Amino acid sequence: MVVVLRAPLRSRDDDVDHAAAVAHALRRGLVGVGGRLPELPADLDDAVAQVARRHGDRTAARLGRFAAVERGAFAWTRDVAGELWLGRGTGDWHFDPSADAATLDLQHVRDCRWLDDPVPWPEVPSAVHATFERGGRNLQRVHDVGAEAGSQLLWERR
Repeated sequence: MVVVLRAPLRSRDDDVDHAAAVAHALRRGLVGVGGRLPELPADLDDAVAQVARRHGDRTAARLGRFAAVERGAFAWTRDVAGELWLGRGTGDWHFDPSADAATLDLQHVRDCRWLDDPVPWPEVPSAVHATFERGGRNLQRVHDVGAEAGSQLLWERR
């Protein structure tokens, strides 16, 4: 089955507007993780090294795991209204140097095709609901066969 991720798109910086970050990602067709950098990294290895120096090894490791996820993985995010959105990764890691990305702490991104509308609450796989109910700001794999099959089915139906 295909990898399923919980992608909160939520910065560890409490000053970042979470609603704006999610809207930005949905509008621009992106999924991403935090770890602002003041200068453009030369490549992923440089980005991971800069993130480690600036934000610590744990954040750098999260960036490495995010970049390693295969294309085609499903991503679920939740907007501030509680609606859940399903997307599918279509690109590799890249660094977004724009001012918006820096403000929203979404500089480490991958292209993602999001469905046009949120998925109705009862149709969302229960394991996806559970990962969001636990809270947290990290990108996290949803280890559940039902979430994998359910996400695939929802994607094919839309």
